[in-house]
Amino acid sequence: MKFLKSLFLGGLFVLISNNTTAQDYNKWSIDLGAGIHTIGVPLSPGYNANPLGQGNLGVRYMLNNRFGLRIDLGFSKFAESKGTTPFSSNYYRATFEGVVNLGSILHFNSWTDRFNVLLHAGGGFSSLNTLEPIVNGGDGMVNLLIGLTPQFKISDKISVFADFSSILHFFQENSIDGGPNPTSRETNVSMFNTSIGVNIALGNKKQHADFAIEEISNEVVSTEIDALKKRLDSAEAEIEKLKNKEVVVTNELIITELDNRYIKKGEKISQDGNIVYSNVEFIKELLNNGYASVFFDVNKTSIQEGSLNSINYIKHFMLDNPYIKATIIGYADETGSDTSNQKLSNDRAKNVFDMLVAAGIDSSRLTYAGGGIDASVGKEARPLARKVIFKIE
Repeated sequence: MKFLKSLFLGGLFVLISNNTTAQDYNKWSIDLGAGIHTIGVPLSPGYNANPLGQGNLGVRYMLNNRFGLRIDLGFSKFAESKGTTPFSSNYYRATFEGVVNLGSILHFNSWTDRFNVLLHAGGGFSSLNTLEPIVNGGDGMVNLLIGLTPQFKISDKISVFADFSSILHFFQENSIDGGPNPTSRETNVSMFNTSIGVNIALGNKKQHADFAIEEISNEVVSTEIDALKKRLDSAEAEIEKLKNKEVVVTNELIITELDNRYIKKGEKISQDGNIVYSNVEFIKELLNNGYASVFFDVNKTSIQEGSLNSINYIKHFMLDNPYIKATIIGYADETGSDTSNQKLSNDRAKNVFDMLVAAGIDSSRLTYAGGGIDASVGKEARPLARKVIFKIE
């Protein structure tokens, strides 16, 4: 038993280590966007602006898959809306920003690999150049920008985005139409920009930092292995308690592990090897305590190859004991929404149900249900939460 536990833990350690990502992603990218603007203040009385005519070019560097830096250059063309006093002006902006990858922080990859959201904010300098009706040499000002950028990945190198940004100006001397700004020493919420555009990753890596899976450090791996050791030790202790409650059988026939060496319905054993009592209830108790659980990968309903032995064991046990009925209960880990985890857990249970029926178990002897999130384990032991268990009647 200890040898099997060591082999299992060693294999799990290799599996977790091989699935870690060591910043193997592109960090540089270019943003190209265009769209509409809404002017806040200031505009002189009688002037209204057409919303069309703004664009931006951004160069971004991600320090890791959560945080980055960005230089953004913006241009807006202002002109009157139809039927209002004519004017014309050009606006230029340069902003240095910090970027936060909300998708990585909030673990979007637990439910999608294509949708993401960035938050960006920073400050810089702007110039407003009025061309009509008054020509000026450029009104310099300080800007402060904050925006939210939903993304959708088209390929490993290209994603499309929609950006919603608000720009505040300080020390603006002129209004957008060229008139005097009576609040030039105050903060002006001058523009709201709405853009659509494309992000292009630069580099030879397969993925960009925006959609990279979070790196699992050796420390986290060690923590997970320690937690699994404790759970396995606890499970072994519980099994020993259950064994001690059962009658003692001969050394040749004692059941040390759950495999195909159980006693079938009606078979009984005595000290001299003759059959005199049944051991089926012992097996039912072990199964109801989760010993033959079925495990799954993250966000998957396909059964891990190593768990097929558990399904095979349940199949033989039920075929040999036709009065036995079983309830199949699926679970998911704590990542993702309650709704998606409820569906995922139900689908996992249904997959096991279908496999047992295909293996020859009458469907009337089986029921299945989704248990949602398994809250009995912490985040350091999530692989043990992605499972299906059996309740034997």
